[in-house]
Amino acid sequence: MDDVSRSSPRQILTGRLHSREEILHHPSFLAIEREIATHLIGIHRRAPRLARLAASHRKWLLTQTLFAMHAGRDPSDPLSGLTASRLMQVASDLKVASRNTAASFLAELVAYKFLRDVPDETPDRRLRRLETTEISEEAMHSWFLGHMSCLDRLDGGNRAALVISVPRLFQIAQPRAAAALCLEPVWRDPRESIGHFLWSDVGGLVLHDLIRRLPDDAREHDRIVLEGVSLVETSNEFGISLTNVKRMFKKAEAAGLLGWNAPRNRGNLWLSRTFIEDYFHWQSAKFAELDKAVHWAATRIG
Repeated sequence: MDDVSRSSPRQILTGRLHSREEILHHPSFLAIEREIATHLIGIHRRAPRLARLAASHRKWLLTQTLFAMHAGRDPSDPLSGLTASRLMQVASDLKVASRNTAASFLAELVAYKFLRDVPDETPDRRLRRLETTEISEEAMHSWFLGHMSCLDRLDGGNRAALVISVPRLFQIAQPRAAAALCLEPVWRDPRESIGHFLWSDVGGLVLHDLIRRLPDDAREHDRIVLEGVSLVETSNEFGISLTNVKRMFKKAEAAGLLGWNAPRNRGNLWLSRTFIEDYFHWQSAKFAELDKAVHWAATRIG
């Protein structure tokens, strides 16, 4: 337990810090993976356009980075915070995306009102400063809170309740987690088995849809059968072409990671243990860094 403030019981973070390996092998990890997958699909349903703009792994990394930049703005320093040039530079330095790709991504976010321009306050008029809007902030807060609730299921902690009662906790922890995850090899470079999905637009949501269907004993068998998976319905649910959906599944099928129990993608879909465990291995890195970040942030709020 970290004593954040002895003067108020609401400001004491309970729940211990977990390592990535502890999270990966925790008996409740399958349950929280289903929970967070369902939560993330819920965000997509509430704000599908915003979810689509962060549903490839590359765009996810850019989104977390720009939120961290925005949160780090110092009102006394007009050059701080989120600027187009700074995000493009970081994207290039981290090899997340080219400068042109980052610029196009920012243009999309502005066009759909998830980012907005800040009135010119800088001495350099060529410096374009941006800020997040209420709808994108709400979605990011929901994303963070959902993960805190899942971490609480590991140990009965109060991370989620504390994030709600102390808003600064989210504002401090999210940039810390984003920076760590951009440098974490397990998270930044997912294994090829699931990379077929994650590097594709909306592929992350397709993966979440599969994971939320896993039965309780999914980690105990070499092959797990999922009922009710339809490529056509997946295409309609997430607003992507059937061709793109087929391409994602075809690469994994060719590698023997998943398949159908009837010809021509008919019948029920099965997932291999390798496919499931590679996904859990990747996700465990995210949960571990978020746990570190919230504990770190709690020690800084008094």
